[in-house]
Amino acid sequence: MRTVAIVPAAGSGNRMNRGVSKQYLTLAGKPLLVHTLEVFEASAFVDAILVVAPSQDLEFIRSTILTPWNLKKVCGIIPGGMERQDSVRAGIEALSPETELVVIHDAVRPFITEGLIGSCVRAAAEEGAATVGVPVKDTVKEVGPEGRILRTCDRSLLWLTQTPQAFRRDLIESAHRAAVRDGYRGTDDTSLVERLGIAVRMIRGDYGNIKITTPEDLVIAEALLAASRQAKG
Repeated sequence: MRTVAIVPAAGSGNRMNRGVSKQYLTLAGKPLLVHTLEVFEASAFVDAILVVAPSQDLEFIRSTILTPWNLKKVCGIIPGGMERQDSVRAGIEALSPETELVVIHDAVRPFITEGLIGSCVRAAAEEGAATVGVPVKDTVKEVGPEGRILRTCDRSLLWLTQTPQAFRRDLIESAHRAAVRDGYRGTDDTSLVERLGIAVRMIRGDYGNIKITTPEDLVIAEALLAASRQAKG
């Protein structure tokens, strides 16, 4: 089944307090976006990649990200929208007619692995929709607007959702159309599918598959990369 990865990279990264968008920050001398794209470039489960970026950055990505790092699977750079959901929808609308499966992955999750991509794609091919995630480690409290605890949640049922998330093309298209029709805004793409009454498969992910959104996250990323390199010798 032809599989296309959509990588939304249109965020501004305001929480980073840097003068550059977070997807272009460097980790070990390489932009975060490059780290992420290289994993999809190497994956046997992905046939092509669409990068969704701010309209003013399209040429920058082409000349600074794709060409110098020889990222040949990127078949298009699509202008993004106001929010992540709009950017993903722009990527979906740009899919080639023969695309059957869609993988969506945050540009600033550079520690994704080929194994997780493969597991997610296989599950989506079998069941229609899949995401990766990890069980929560801490006790979770539901807190009311006045700052008082309402209840302690059952931790055994709670997972932190990550990306990649993979879908049959017709399913994710329908979910985004319904969201536009209903004015619904979700925090991820599986939430758009869930509201249609469709079950999404959760696959055990990796606690190291972090999303880099704050300066502290970048420090953690540097430590993870150093540990990974040391383990490889």
